[in-house]
Amino acid sequence: MELSPFWLDGLKQPADLKSAPLPDRVDAAIVGAGYTGLNAARVLLRHGASVAVLERHTVGWGASSRNGGLLTTGSKVPPEVMFKRYGRELGREFWRVSLDSIDMVEQVITEVGIHCDFARTGQVALAYKPAHFEAMKKKAAWYERNLEHTLQPITADELQGELGSDAYFGGLVDERAANLNPAAYVLGLGAAVARAGASLCRNTEVLGIEKSPNGYHIQTSQGVLRTKEVLIATNGYTDRLVAGLRRRIFPVGSYVIVTEQLPPDVRRRLSPKSRVYYDSKNFLNYFRLTADGRLLFGGRNDLSTGLDLRQSARRLRRRMLELFPYLEEYAITHSWTGQLGMTFDLMPHIGRINGVYYALGFCGHGVSLATYAGAEVGSLIVGERKRSPFMEIKHPTRFFYRNRAWFLPFAAQLYRFLDRMS
Repeated sequence: MELSPFWLDGLKQPADLKSAPLPDRVDAAIVGAGYTGLNAARVLLRHGASVAVLERHTVGWGASSRNGGLLTTGSKVPPEVMFKRYGRELGREFWRVSLDSIDMVEQVITEVGIHCDFARTGQVALAYKPAHFEAMKKKAAWYERNLEHTLQPITADELQGELGSDAYFGGLVDERAANLNPAAYVLGLGAAVARAGASLCRNTEVLGIEKSPNGYHIQTSQGVLRTKEVLIATNGYTDRLVAGLRRRIFPVGSYVIVTEQLPPDVRRRLSPKSRVYYDSKNFLNYFRLTADGRLLFGGRNDLSTGLDLRQSARRLRRRMLELFPYLEEYAITHSWTGQLGMTFDLMPHIGRINGVYYALGFCGHGVSLATYAGAEVGSLIVGERKRSPFMEIKHPTRFFYRNRAWFLPFAAQLYRFLDRMS
């Protein structure tokens, strides 16, 4: 079993994806070469700005190449909650963004010509308990009434046409969702940004950012870079580089396994329509077939970022076999993890601290929302946009959080309790 992301196996690095030397001066410096930073760079370059993307490791090293490749509608906060928290108008805007962000990923892939197995297969939210399905039916009615968006409730019997498991009590189908190979997507983005003229500075750690009369001096492991604007696009890997920013986001581990390739008849039994799936638990599981016919199975069975990957694989496989006992004979070939960027209100945020821009906090919806937020913050920097809903909401922190997310084990115990009692 490989302890590394499956997506990178056999994936050729695009010829255009070359590391550049650190320039002396640019209009904008972006810290982090994932979906957020690279999509911001595309917008800045389109408006004639000179751009350097500074990456501690390699392009897409973080969660951009380590996620499950799901593009689901909505975000971590349900629209019903957003309506109560932010009002109807802003709540509807956030919902539209979740749909537009999936469209944007498809548009970027088409424009750039990225081969990443993008497919609009739709999603099924799965009811872990009977009461959850009753709530799903009410949710579908609310969506139709308030968002003019159709969700199709399906009973446990009808679910047999969608999923080869009898472990769930119904579900909700949404046809707008999609999936892709996330590593191929981020490497394709990196190549496009390099072709457009950005300096992609790999293995370049940012050590400090100092305000200067004409912008900023960025101290890096490769020297000093002078820039007018700075964007922090590090999401779940955000450190204390910018004072106060780490207190607004904390990392949570997400763990994934994939099986060996499954025979065609097993694939059809497991997922007749090749949907993406996630269940209604607090400690949710998500899964899908890959383009080459493996089952990818992930989850939040441990909120820490340091769970042993072999132990993680055993936990995930145990749950996988509870759902699909007929997969017993198929081996797990890869186990890996990535860090989600979580905020205390479970919302993405765009903001500025001492003039430095940031865009982060995608809470497990980063393929689409990070793409959208990256493009949006790029538009804000060049003045193409004057506002963003992600800048208009308060970005909370907590008095008890400074640098280490010591509270996560307690949260994990609470979620396990809620999953038993719900």
